[in-house]
Amino acid sequence: MPDLHPLRRALISVSDKTGLIDLAQALAERGVEILSTGGSAAAMRDAGIAVTDVAEVTGFPEMMDGRVKTLHPAVHGGLLALRDNEAHVAAMQEHGIGEIDLLVVNLYPFEETVAKGADYDTCIENIDIGGPAMIRAAAKNHAFVNVIVDIADYAPLLAELAQHDGQTSLAFRKRQAQIAYARTGAYDAAVSTWMAEAIGEANPRRRVFSGQLAQPLRYGENPHQAAAFYTDGSDRAGVATAEQLQGKELSYNNINDTDAAYELVSEFLPSDGFACAIIKHANPCGVARGATLLEAYQKAFDCDRTSAFGGIVALNSPLDGATAQAISEIFTEVVIAPGADDAARDVFAAKKNLRLLTTPGLADTAEAGLAMRQVSGGFLVQDRDNGLRGMDDLKVVTKKAPTEAQMQDLLFAWKVAKHVKSNAIVYVRDGATVGVGAGQMSRVDSAMIAAKKAERMAEALGLPQPLTIGSAVASDAFFPFPDGLMEAAAAGATCVIQPGGSMRDDEVIAAADDAGLAMVFTGMRHFRH
Repeated sequence: MPDLHPLRRALISVSDKTGLIDLAQALAERGVEILSTGGSAAAMRDAGIAVTDVAEVTGFPEMMDGRVKTLHPAVHGGLLALRDNEAHVAAMQEHGIGEIDLLVVNLYPFEETVAKGADYDTCIENIDIGGPAMIRAAAKNHAFVNVIVDIADYAPLLAELAQHDGQTSLAFRKRQAQIAYARTGAYDAAVSTWMAEAIGEANPRRRVFSGQLAQPLRYGENPHQAAAFYTDGSDRAGVATAEQLQGKELSYNNINDTDAAYELVSEFLPSDGFACAIIKHANPCGVARGATLLEAYQKAFDCDRTSAFGGIVALNSPLDGATAQAISEIFTEVVIAPGADDAARDVFAAKKNLRLLTTPGLADTAEAGLAMRQVSGGFLVQDRDNGLRGMDDLKVVTKKAPTEAQMQDLLFAWKVAKHVKSNAIVYVRDGATVGVGAGQMSRVDSAMIAAKKAERMAEALGLPQPLTIGSAVASDAFFPFPDGLMEAAAAGATCVIQPGGSMRDDEVIAAADDAGLAMVFTGMRHFRH
């Protein structure tokens, strides 16, 4: 393959015309002949740039509402011909095919059309055919042809031409070819994913995921692991769509934990009161509601002050100055909220390493979507856990029924348990977690650990007894035996929420009755592995 290759002839056909005129003028000034189609050609002519219609080259007009315009040997021969192959050169001369050294294409806005909620036929019409065909041809022949599919690469192309006096290097063309194939791959993935949903194909034979680089990361979970952050193009509120107002670059662990924190706090709508979630290693160490945002933070912080150090704070309402001041009193990695006022920003300005992220709103926890996890040799795909339970969905199974206040705490604990690694046990009192047991192999151990943490916090706060006394407790899955339930009762819990469904439900219910507990079944579990 040659290294430097001159750029004499370009084909430009773009849907997004941002930067088009500046690029075309720069190419024209270098004496590059420009071929184009439809709206792109018209825009360049209006700017006084000489353009040759592709129809003049192919001898065929655009037809079928523009579906057929570049699918022709005069175009694809110019893109695919090997300049150092005598037979290819002879074929070009025999059929009057001119070399095309540069292809600039961005595709019909299929993803944007789907995102707007367009109907099936409109989405189909926005599937580009000629564009991907040309892109793949040009990328394959990168020994001689440059292909540009992103507006962000216009400036690097012009810089490359300036550096090499109107030529491009093989290294540049290889890089652009890789970018081009990734773009067509992502485009086809978007089409196939949309179509599977449109026709109700729950488990398509082949499933493809794509992402766009948001930022390279210094490393992954550990320094010896390379990592990067990719976004999927959705507008879901959270870490991927947040604006970072200050602080160091987010790390791999920061992003993972911040996502967990914001998904949790989004369970609590502002209309239900102010809420705060503090996360450490993807598990909540404190979650609370309050009459003010400051009160919600302080109650969440008091659940486990030790673990909150170096944690992630997520809020369901815009951050204010008083809450920011309280947060700033200990080391905090990230704060994420749907906005922050000037007073809060002023407080955090003195904490240069603290990352402050703001989002356009809360995540819709009821929204359908997919979750993916890699395993050796493949990956698992499932629906996002958007299961919800309200008061009317609960079944009282004990002789004693929860009071209205207890029911509120039970539902609060249930929402939190959904976001705790299994086996999960969550104690809640007065709208705040007071003990969280996460990720244990035994549900009994989770209940014991959560209670022990509550005892330690009571001592630290100078309380006469742990706040698990009189609490509500949630279990993310059923109690297989009464032992876990009895640990919760021993910790002082007075009411229980759990899925039910164990073969020994009758034994567990009888144990609850004997202990004077009120218990409700949800009929839904929330495993989180």
